[in-house]
Amino acid sequence: VQLVESGGGLVQAGGSLRLSCAASGRTFSMYAMGWFRQAPGKEREFLAAISWSGGITYYADSVKGRFTISRDNAKNTVYLQMNSLKPEDTAVYYCAADRSSLTPQGQQYDYWGQGTQVTVSS
Repeated sequence: VQLVESGGGLVQAGGSLRLSCAASGRTFSMYAMGWFRQAPGKEREFLAAISWSGGITYYADSVKGRFTISRDNAKNTVYLQMNSLKPEDTAVYYCAADRSSLTPQGQQYDYWGQGTQVTVSS
């Protein structure tokens, strides 16, 4: 599975962005998907995950209520809607695919995208 993120950019604090992650391959619907981010000098941080069917979602406390993960298996795409953005949300955002489970543990994911930069100005 190859993953390609898009939708990042520069936004003012309080604004919104929607990230997309397009997956190649016919088996996209068999994977749980997750979103992570990494800011300079910081460890990778789990944000959200969604089950293969989209019926189960899981969020980190830091983004709960502001970010929404969703997926469209017909389009082989997973999304991250980000609202009420803060300067501390500035990071490179990554999507990842997991064949086996819905998990916040990054090391469990099998495939990763190259990342998309999100910069939130104050």
